[in-house]
Amino acid sequence: MIDTSDFKNGISIVLDGTLFQIIEFQHIKPGKGGAFVRTKLKNMRTKAVLDKTFRSGEKVQDAFIESKKMQYTYNAGITYFFMDSETYEEVHIPKDLLGDNIKFLKEGMEVSSLWHKTSIIGVTLPVFINLKIAHTEPGIKGDTAKAAFKQATLETGATVLVPLFVDMTDTIKVDTRTGEYVERV
Repeated sequence: MIDTSDFKNGISIVLDGTLFQIIEFQHIKPGKGGAFVRTKLKNMRTKAVLDKTFRSGEKVQDAFIESKKMQYTYNAGITYFFMDSETYEEVHIPKDLLGDNIKFLKEGMEVSSLWHKTSIIGVTLPVFINLKIAHTEPGIKGDTAKAAFKQATLETGATVLVPLFVDMTDTIKVDTRTGEYVERV
């Protein structure tokens, strides 16, 4: 159990059996009445944000979140299979838990997973990854009337905007947080 005075951004707590992460908190001491703590909590499963107020000194159950390195192996329909890098156990993760990360998953890629007790609550890809371009139109010199970018389909199936000088044989670095081109490798 932790006290409201121990609240910090990023701490995970359990309220009514649901796992939340503190996004933002503010200690408020009004001139009249008791002090309280106003928080913004993110549900770790649904990603919904909730505003909740706690009385000063109130205790809540803290949640221990463990991070594990895992390697993506393959997918079968809506289930994605990963291997725990330490125990070599196979872990299957439903497609909806991965969210937009699916479009950048590549066989053999090492990811970071978050666990609460024995259940997985999230998967984080590396910030930058190198991917080969599977298809893109050739850039035409002087074609900058609109923008100096064109669409390219990557080896994982994702599409990103790339500069005109990037060709089909190139490998590019992509920011997985935004899905944007960073540089040619």
